[in-house]
Amino acid sequence: MGESFGVYRIGADEEIMPLITSANIACGFHGGDPQVMRRTVRLAREHGVAVGAHPGYRDLVGFGRRPVRCSPDEVYADVLYQIGALAAFCRAEGVALRHVKPHGALYNTAAADAAIAGAVARAVADFDRSLMLYAPPGSALEQAGLAAGLRVIREGFADRGYAADGTLLPRTHPGAVLHEPERAAAQARRMVCSGTVTADTGEEVAVPAETLCVHGDHPSVIQVLRRIRSELEAAGVSVGAPGAD
Repeated sequence: MGESFGVYRIGADEEIMPLITSANIACGFHGGDPQVMRRTVRLAREHGVAVGAHPGYRDLVGFGRRPVRCSPDEVYADVLYQIGALAAFCRAEGVALRHVKPHGALYNTAAADAAIAGAVARAVADFDRSLMLYAPPGSALEQAGLAAGLRVIREGFADRGYAADGTLLPRTHPGAVLHEPERAAAQARRMVCSGTVTADTGEEVAVPAETLCVHGDHPSVIQVLRRIRSELEAAGVSVGAPGAD
């Protein structure tokens, strides 16, 4: 959320916000700018949506989805900087900052690289140890978060395809994005109710999700969100932001 910048518009935040319980808000590096960050925090407040920081690599042109060679020290400083920027707007608007979730290539790198994962986790913990860290189940990022004393929320992706090792399929791979709302909703239900997904190989893979991600730039995001909510409610699942209990 909040990934527009300047005159460039990305996503449909005003339509999406009423349909979600927590939002990962861009912090200016892969998307977003000060005006957009402020508006998005206000929009989340209006709809009672929990706010999280969504720090990424400094790569507007690539939307933060391209790997960038950075040292752990650089990642630490960049993540800390971005959390602080969003936290300033949250403080000004009277909104609690609840969690941090790295964006795109930074998320994928931190999931596999212990040094980068440690840098992300240290930045979160040094800023505010009460913040939750969203991470893939069983990843280096999850382990780093736990080692840093953070509450880690295991995340599953409703609108993305999975490989047999439990990682997300690269976006260049066929089946990387689930375009049909019914497929995304079915995957969401399985992750929540049974903790599994079907990989591109047909194998059952463990993905015990405590929170679900749907991308704001998905072409059918509104239909996907509505279908997921309907599917989960039909399964008797109570939908809310992590930590709301």
